[in-house]
Amino acid sequence: MIRLTEKIGYGFGDMASSMFWKLFGAYLMIFYTDIFGLPAAMVGTMFLVTRIWDSVFDPIVGVIADRTSSRWGKFRPYLLYLAVPFALIGVLTFYTPPFGLTGKLIYAYLTYSLMMMVYSAINVPYASLLGVMSPDPKDRNTLSTYRMMFAYLGSFIALLLFMPMVNRFGSGSSDISDQRFAWTLAVVVIAVMCAILFLGCFAWTRERVKPINDRKTSLKEDVRDLFHNKPWWILFGAGVATLVFNSVRDGATVYYFKYYILEEQHQSVSLFGITFVLSGLYLAVGQMANIIGVIMAAPLSNHIGKRRTFALSMLLVVVLSIIFFWFEKDDLVLIFVFQCLISICAGCIFPLLWSMYADCADYSELRTGNRATGLIFSASSMSQKFGWAIGTAVTGWLLSYFGFQPNAEQSPETIQGIKMFLSWLPAAAALISMVFILVYPLSEKRCKEIMEKLNLKRIAKTNE
Repeated sequence: MIRLTEKIGYGFGDMASSMFWKLFGAYLMIFYTDIFGLPAAMVGTMFLVTRIWDSVFDPIVGVIADRTSSRWGKFRPYLLYLAVPFALIGVLTFYTPPFGLTGKLIYAYLTYSLMMMVYSAINVPYASLLGVMSPDPKDRNTLSTYRMMFAYLGSFIALLLFMPMVNRFGSGSSDISDQRFAWTLAVVVIAVMCAILFLGCFAWTRERVKPINDRKTSLKEDVRDLFHNKPWWILFGAGVATLVFNSVRDGATVYYFKYYILEEQHQSVSLFGITFVLSGLYLAVGQMANIIGVIMAAPLSNHIGKRRTFALSMLLVVVLSIIFFWFEKDDLVLIFVFQCLISICAGCIFPLLWSMYADCADYSELRTGNRATGLIFSASSMSQKFGWAIGTAVTGWLLSYFGFQPNAEQSPETIQGIKMFLSWLPAAAALISMVFILVYPLSEKRCKEIMEKLNLKRIAKTNE
């Protein structure tokens, strides 16, 4: 039985990861174009190159983690030792050095690549931890629910407070030097919170599931088993498409509100002395709606199954996203309502996705006798990085194609393009994800059979 404190502790890990993940998804593109001073197409290419390398780096981390042995387990030591480097490199990513265009581009490549590598080095072991905290699929569903609830809570805090902190630290100055300093200082606040949360995750969690086969397997065997894991390949495709959906919507939101809604012309919202911008509220509302979806995921999937819950959620996302295209810039109520509805559906997806990855690890262990939890979860993380790479690269390239010019009035063609980023493009990605999940073979009945067979094997090994 998993204690409440351990569920919360596990949630702390993704709360920390998601705070930076959402800052990258929602603000890094516009930081590089409007604050850092790089052309949009150049940024799109940088995202693709660095994230493809980062995606390849994930399985390397998984393989190393699987072979780690310490008094704290296989995966928890990474939370302890990398919490502070994660925070420090995150701050450097949002720092603007006094270089020319070429120097800035090189600095962006180096710091962002390093950030993504340390992100993988701490997040892959964290994700793999789910597979060894409990062998029970229901416990995993619960842990995934806590994980995603805290992830969205962290995203909500980061997205709601980030731009108000930037505005406060910049004292409303229009000077670009003041704005750059304000961005860096705001990231410092988020970074400190992330380091504390990762350390809390390390302290409050435990590893319990031991592999049936203690034999040390070769990397070649682990990779071969992964390549023959059909359910994992299907989830890989669904994960890539889902992250394309997410990254395109998040990455274009600030552009949508800055250049289409013209949020500066709208009355600002103040609460407790903090002034919030519309784009920040829109993103934060989405995170709160995501939490509703996360809460709904477990009871829905327990009633109709993970696969059906996933597919139905994606179908609704497709329909709602297409309708979103037709909203005028004054339809703020409808824009926020549909953001809530789409985000509730999206919130159902991610706890199911990670729980299904754990099921794939069980499937592989039963079929091969080898439990490469770290490799399976790292390769799953790789699918998300690929999706994120594709989504953000496409965003940068299409912004350039549509004629986007930073900090200027946009043409009607550019505005139409920006509107597509929150409607037709994510709808297409969601449709692809739904098609993949419809052929996923591990039903609830099959997962229960796998768990029972593995438990019998563990009992037999204990009695030897």
